Amino acid sequence: MTSLKRSLEADPYASNIASKVFVRSTKSGKVQKITRELYLRQDIPCSSKICTSCLRNAPRDANGNVAPFVLSEKPAGTKMFPTGHYLVPDTNAFLNAMDLFEQKSGFYDVIVLQTVLEELRNRSLPLYNRLIGLTKSEDKHFYVFFNEFRLETYTVREKGETINDRNDRAVRTAVQWYGSHLQTASKHSGRTKDCPAVVMLSDDKENLRRATTANLSACSLKDYVSGLEDATRLLDMISASQRGQDSRGLATEQLYPDYYPMSKMMTGIRAGTLHQGVLNVSPYNYLEGSVRVPAFDKSLLLLGRENSNRAVQDDVVVVEVLPKAQWKAPSTKIIEEETLNKDENADTEEGEGESVVTEQERRALQEEVRRIHGKNLEGRPQPTARVVGIIRRNWRQYVGHVDSTSSSKVKQSRRQQTVFLIPMDKRVPKIRLRTRQVDELVGKRVLVTIDSWDQDSRYPVGHFVRSLGHLETKEAETEALLLEHDVQYRPFPKSVLDCLPQQGHDWRVPSDLSDHGWVGRKDLRDKLICSIDPVGCQDIDDALHARPLPNGNLEVGVHIADVSHFVKPNNAMDMEASVRGTTVYLVDKRIDMLPMLLGTDLCSLKPHVERYAFSTLWEITKDADIVNSTFTKSVIRSREAFSYEQAQSRIDDEAQTDELTQGIRALLMVSKKLKRKRMDAGALNLASSEVRVKTESETSDPVDVKTKELLDTNSLVEEFMLLANISVAGKIYESFPQTALLRRHASPPKTNFEQLTNQLKVKKDLELRTESSKALADSLDRCMDPREPFFNTLVRIMATRCMMSAEYFCSGTQSYPEFRHYGLASEIYTHFTSPIRRYADLVAHRQLAAAIGYEGLDGSLHSKAKLEGVCKNINARHRNAQTAGRASIEYYVGQALKGRVIDEEGFVMKVFSNGFVVFVPRFGIEGVIRLTDLAMPEPESVFNAEEYVLEISGSIQVRIELFQKVVVRISDIREASTGKQKIKLELVRQ
Repeated sequence: MTSLKRSLEADPYASNIASKVFVRSTKSGKVQKITRELYLRQDIPCSSKICTSCLRNAPRDANGNVAPFVLSEKPAGTKMFPTGHYLVPDTNAFLNAMDLFEQKSGFYDVIVLQTVLEELRNRSLPLYNRLIGLTKSEDKHFYVFFNEFRLETYTVREKGETINDRNDRAVRTAVQWYGSHLQTASKHSGRTKDCPAVVMLSDDKENLRRATTANLSACSLKDYVSGLEDATRLLDMISASQRGQDSRGLATEQLYPDYYPMSKMMTGIRAGTLHQGVLNVSPYNYLEGSVRVPAFDKSLLLLGRENSNRAVQDDVVVVEVLPKAQWKAPSTKIIEEETLNKDENADTEEGEGESVVTEQERRALQEEVRRIHGKNLEGRPQPTARVVGIIRRNWRQYVGHVDSTSSSKVKQSRRQQTVFLIPMDKRVPKIRLRTRQVDELVGKRVLVTIDSWDQDSRYPVGHFVRSLGHLETKEAETEALLLEHDVQYRPFPKSVLDCLPQQGHDWRVPSDLSDHGWVGRKDLRDKLICSIDPVGCQDIDDALHARPLPNGNLEVGVHIADVSHFVKPNNAMDMEASVRGTTVYLVDKRIDMLPMLLGTDLCSLKPHVERYAFSTLWEITKDADIVNSTFTKSVIRSREAFSYEQAQSRIDDEAQTDELTQGIRALLMVSKKLKRKRMDAGALNLASSEVRVKTESETSDPVDVKTKELLDTNSLVEEFMLLANISVAGKIYESFPQTALLRRHASPPKTNFEQLTNQLKVKKDLELRTESSKALADSLDRCMDPREPFFNTLVRIMATRCMMSAEYFCSGTQSYPEFRHYGLASEIYTHFTSPIRRYADLVAHRQLAAAIGYEGLDGSLHSKAKLEGVCKNINARHRNAQTAGRASIEYYVGQALKGRVIDEEGFVMKVFSNGFVVFVPRFGIEGVIRLTDLAMPEPESVFNAEEYVLEISGSIQVRIELFQKVVVRISDIREASTGKQKIKLELVRQ
């Protein structure tokens, strides 16, 4: 019997073949051995422009072209490497100092080894994605070298060698090969004297020692950065844990308890004795957090620093429920870290007089325990828990300001100081920083990263990334909110712009109907189509038309920009759009998902020009019943681009009797009937605190704030967009039942409404029913106060905050009943109508095009796993875009009120034992009024949690009740510790 085992004699190329053996267990418990062969090559180029041999031997594409070489012919030199150098970082270098590699003042010509890239992906996906971004930058010259497939650099794991040691050896092997390879290349080109050095960067002492023993150029991050021109600033960016600045000695006291081992946590979660969830810190009390877990109707409360055990907002944590005797009610006290722990010394060494709970915090918590013995729903004890481990740290880059009181008032020249950074997000604890730039950073917006939070440190330790500019400057504050909400705002790279049509703004729909662009398209240029959008809208996604049919019914069309014609699956523009997920609208700017050429021109359904569209056409009776619907790619020519106000004016002007106006009136008539049907089915009419900031056209400075006025035309457009989205959802689900991209809105747990239900019952004797969306909608309609028209809107705003967030999902991951959109009372729903600004809609376009046979579906949209990844990202991006937009409005409202003192009506939305929250409808702002804002020293008060009443006595006599109408004085003040302008509310009268 002939052996199938490969032999060197039988195969002359066998020396270029290596095997990897994996052992894994199957679902049935069997052990499976997997052998994979690696075909090692010698044509993988070094990508240095010095090397001519690699240029000759490099693989070529179908057109015979070699990929451009990345590494510079004359790389930059430093004091240590005056003839120039290439950098080869190991994994730890990227893990600890990714911020350094993104700097423009250094770190060019970097060789990213395949070994390092794969290890980084396993250790930190966000850092991996940032590194991939650097490899795509044409300026930085980062080159991915596939050392695991190059014959000379492939490294076999030795017997008894750990994977980590093998990877370190692979890095050294690659550095050694690059050095000798470039020496040879330099000899051939006659430039031996100025051959660039190949430098390994690592903070692993053993790896550095072995590299030095092997006569390789290698240095630590600190040593390398010290030789750069901008060393003072760059040294601050090295991870604090790597600099060793926070070492505490051997005998430091542990302030926080140990985390459980991962095996114990997983066993506990499976057994139901431990629970996994995401930490959410109260915006009013930084000492109170909550974790929602499936096993409990209400969130588990985490009270105090010790129970939150070094977990930060949004971390995925494992918690253990405390004994029932320790269960407590949610906080009724406003506790802010910046106020409570003022003037703390950042230089205090942990273990030297520092405790996990300060005296001020202990006093605040004790007062809280004494106050919360009410018998109402809010005062009822709730399960409490403590964090016993972290499944995943969701640390990100944080924006804040340096607490000037934590820095030394004595000039320290360039000696490092320890200071506190106060994050913009009040749910995030203060961050300890070591910096040489204190004088420059005070009064600035600063970007930092958390490096660690050890058991002996009361606060997390981080490092400086960069300064964004002076506090309160428009540029710094805008960039700060973009970073805080993780909005991708970098310019589009060249690879994306290269995907745009070469004709640029001169692109036109082909005039020849036999052109390929017309294949499968319906000619709808004769239809009287128009768009209706906010004033100044440039990215016009949608347009509509209506015309009477001979049988008395109406033909109605919704026409959506055909973005999928220009953005092809998996090209650079598609990848960039999938990462951005959505366009972000700020008061003064728009962060586009797609380049402006598409968003505001070629895709935008501008009037009087022909555009590609994706049309949904219905035959609809005058009672708004759908007779039939069709979907088609089309060519349209919009007649007008109306603002909501212009369209409303045209409808209301009886002198206007042209066909276009008659069509808009027909659309309005049908839309009102469609809305009535939705409301009868249980759709919710909710509310939010939306305002519009009017800005000066040239400077974008705010000049006025107005509440958004909703017209009939707003509802007209909304109804037909909803109808199109519902119709498309049904079609793509019918064709792709496992992979349709849909949008669902889960019904909220009954416990979400318990507080609001009790508040309405106690204060207004009103009943809020929540057993169905229809019951909720009807009861919201009945929540009226004849003396105060705004009360109903206030209740709807509060009800909105009790809702679950709507989310995108892949149809194969949920059962059909879970598809339901609770707020819209629709069995199935998707987003189709805004592909210029939402990636979800672009995916829906591709699926609909395949469903109607216009084109085939890309393989990536057949993969449930890939679509789940897309949904996860666009859900996060959608939430971030909304919060960034709200933050922008809040900032500009503050700027509009700067230097002004205004008395305005407001409503009490929440009552605490030491203050209350007031909502001001005219400006859409909420503000906290504390007892200390009413009088100093803090006046006496009695909080009745059962009746939601705060009785204040002493130097000032005031009675504050939930839902109460008050008059507040709005002004702006400058905070002493930050120099930042802040809106202040003062109670004028009840």
